[in-house]
Amino acid sequence: MVHPYTPFCPTFDYQGRYTYLLTFVTNARVELFAEAATVDLVLKQFLRASQEKDFELIAYCFMPDHAHIIASGLADESDLKAFTKLAKQYSGYYYARTHDRQRLWQHGSNDHIVREDVDLLRRLRYLVNNPVAAGLVERAEDYPFLGSQRWSRAELVERCKQANLK
Repeated sequence: MVHPYTPFCPTFDYQGRYTYLLTFVTNARVELFAEAATVDLVLKQFLRASQEKDFELIAYCFMPDHAHIIASGLADESDLKAFTKLAKQYSGYYYARTHDRQRLWQHGSNDHIVREDVDLLRRLRYLVNNPVAAGLVERAEDYPFLGSQRWSRAELVERCKQANLK
């Protein structure tokens, strides 16, 4: 069976001060991110991996059956493949320990290399508006599983609203 996600780009080494939009899908697309305790557990491990691998989580959004992350390398040695592996490994391990050894993630992930500030704003708007587009909330600021290491939730949403006005 061919995996639905494209493999990492063979002509790009995924190391350095680059920014990426990542999507991790839950195993069998089970809706696991409806409870704050599960989201908090997974987010804690994403933050741990980001610290260890020199990444900043510019924005994240936990949808019921997947997670979107905009992650930015903070050093020339920042390695997206290593960060992705560690984030999924840590979160999967701690999830399985608290949920009768259930598997958290599908194999693989989806990544988009963010090329410039305009592309970053477009990706931020996509991530922030995802719960609204899915009909989970009427306003992005009301979605509890949306956030950023860089900005408060209100600042993140406002940044996207201002970008829509330009």
